[in-house]
Amino acid sequence: MVARGFVEQAYRAIRQRILDNVYPAGYRALEREFAQEFALSRTPVREALLRLQAEGLLELIPRHGARVLPVSAGDMREIYEVLTALESAAAEIVTRRKPSAAELRPLSSASRDMTNALKADDLEAWAQADEHFHRQLIELSGNTVLMQTVQQLWDRAHRARMVTLRLRPRPVRSTQEHNAIVEAIRAGNPEATVRLYRSHRQRASVELLAILEKAGLASL
Repeated sequence: MVARGFVEQAYRAIRQRILDNVYPAGYRALEREFAQEFALSRTPVREALLRLQAEGLLELIPRHGARVLPVSAGDMREIYEVLTALESAAAEIVTRRKPSAAELRPLSSASRDMTNALKADDLEAWAQADEHFHRQLIELSGNTVLMQTVQQLWDRAHRARMVTLRLRPRPVRSTQEHNAIVEAIRAGNPEATVRLYRSHRQRASVELLAILEKAGLASL
C-alpha cells in the first residue's frame, strides 16, 4: 500500500518544476532519478508520473522514463480563448453578486502589489501578484466547477507566462486595467466589467502570442 502523502509529495514537486520550467519541455528523467532527487521510493514517484501524464504535462516512455511535453503557440491561443470566456463569465457573476468593500479589498491589494513589484523591478513578484488578482476574482464568483476548470488552464498557461516574462514590454497596463475592472464591479455594472475583462485578457493573449512568434518559439 503506497502512502498517499508520498504520492502527493512527488506529484506536487514534479508538477511545480514543470510549471516553473525548472524541467523545460523535452526534459527527460528516469523514474529512479526522480526518486533519488526527492528521497522517495520509486512506487509513489510512478503514481505521481501517471497523474501528470493524465494531465498532459508529460509522457511516459517505456524504459526511457518521463519526458516533459511542450506547450505550443497553438495550445496557448486556444487556452486563452477559453480563459477569456470563463473568466469574463466569472467577473459578471461577481458583479451581479454586488460584493462588499471587504470582499473587493484583496483585488485592490493585489493591484497595489503589482505596482510595487514593478517599482522594485521584480517581475517574479509582479507575476505572483497578477495571478493572485485573477485567482481572488474567480474565487469571489463562488462557482466551484468554474474555479477548478480555470485553475487547470492557468497551470498550463503558467509555463508560457514565465518563459516570456522578461521578453514582454514592461507590464504597466495590467494594473491600470485591473483597477478599471474593480471599479466596474464596485459600480455594479456587469456589462462594463465583462467588456473590460475580455479586453484585458485578449490584449494579454495577443501580446504573449506575438512574443512567442517573434522569438521563434513554436513550442516551449
